[in-house]
Amino acid sequence: MRFISAEEIARLLPYEACIPLMREAMIALSSGRTRQLLRGIIDLDGGRAFGVMPGAMEGGAFGAKLVSVFPDNFERGGPSHQGVIALFDPESGAPVAILDAGEITAIRTASASATATDALARPDASRLAILGYGEQAWRHVAAIRHVRSITRVTVWGRSPDRAAAFARRVRDTGLDTMPAPDVATAVAEADIICTVTAAPEPILESAMVPDGTHINAVGSSRAGPAEIASDLVARARFFADHRESVLAQGAEFIRARSAGFIGDDHLLGEIGDVMRGRLLGRTSDVDVTLYKSLGTIVQDLSAGHYVHSRVQRSSGL
Repeated sequence: MRFISAEEIARLLPYEACIPLMREAMIALSSGRTRQLLRGIIDLDGGRAFGVMPGAMEGGAFGAKLVSVFPDNFERGGPSHQGVIALFDPESGAPVAILDAGEITAIRTASASATATDALARPDASRLAILGYGEQAWRHVAAIRHVRSITRVTVWGRSPDRAAAFARRVRDTGLDTMPAPDVATAVAEADIICTVTAAPEPILESAMVPDGTHINAVGSSRAGPAEIASDLVARARFFADHRESVLAQGAEFIRARSAGFIGDDHLLGEIGDVMRGRLLGRTSDVDVTLYKSLGTIVQDLSAGHYVHSRVQRSSGL
């Protein structure tokens, strides 16, 4: 059994490969060609959590992800998501690889948002707002650039110094990037908004968001913490990575439903159905579209299988 490190994954799973992988994985999920359970979450002290995500691809890899989420690690310079993905051989049932879950999660989450952006954002979308300045903020800037011609990035975070440092880092890649003093300023002219924070309460309200914007809501991966206000949830054409998961564990959707803003029918469907032409995504240039990303094990399995296959080929197996 092979252990595949974060360094190997970073080398073998570029966005150019992972973005189309995520598109195919989400289509497979929405087509009923995958199996997965709702993620099991154990809440730990201090807002931390431990999650277990099992699943299988039809006729392909199966396995599970074990992951810890420690948001406070970021303040100490460490990763917030750490864990392993166990990959099994569909022919023999034997475990064949253990992969670093932090690196795969980082790449596949941003890649999945890029596929949703490609499906839902206006074709001419060029101004990107990033709410947050952690690992996923950096990854989302990198991934979104593969599906839209981004000309300007605005960044907001609770620490102005960290937001300014992040903006400088992005600016060094050749993008016009500026930190914003507040959320409203950051998103005022945005065509695409990515929320990648650990906010316990909503930070993005409907009045802040221009018509025609696409939103990737990523930071909250379980019931409880929420980034998007209920009035914005109600306004948006709302799509899930996995319908059952979002209805049960999507914090923003649950809050809006509990407050009477929406019913279950407000969730229009899964992004995979939009990608395979079974569901209409954007209907006009003024629509606000929202992709709720909880993350699914099929994304991890698809990325993990791809990396493991590349390792085997490079080893002559």
